[in-house]
Amino acid sequence: MKTVLRSIFFYSFSLFLLTQIMQGVRVSGDITSYILGGFLLFILFTILRPILNIISFPFNLVTLGMFSFLVNVIILYILTIFVANISITSFLFKGLSFAGFTIPKVFISTFFAYVLASFFLSAIIGFLTWITKK
Repeated sequence: MKTVLRSIFFYSFSLFLLTQIMQGVRVSGDITSYILGGFLLFILFTILRPILNIISFPFNLVTLGMFSFLVNVIILYILTIFVANISITSFLFKGLSFAGFTIPKVFISTFFAYVLASFFLSAIIGFLTWITKK
């Protein structure tokens, strides 16, 4: 029970951080939207992800594991369908300049917004589990 609550907290907190990092991810409502989203993410990652990994095994084999990002994208899309307060939309990245390196303005379409959101969500969850690992 303790690990289930910890996982739901991690998913809820990672949704909050995702809304702070990406402009295209929006969660309207209060903390109950984050908790509901974290609970549904826990259910989807626990039950649906292994099923999708088994179904997509040939694609994962051919692409050397790169198809697993699309499994996460599918899970995020299902999350936005079930929780009406969570939405991922296209947005304009305004660019970045740091230490002589410049990233220009880029329009991120809805599909690539889902891909970026799944990448950042996986990175945040991985970082949180790494920090709390005993």
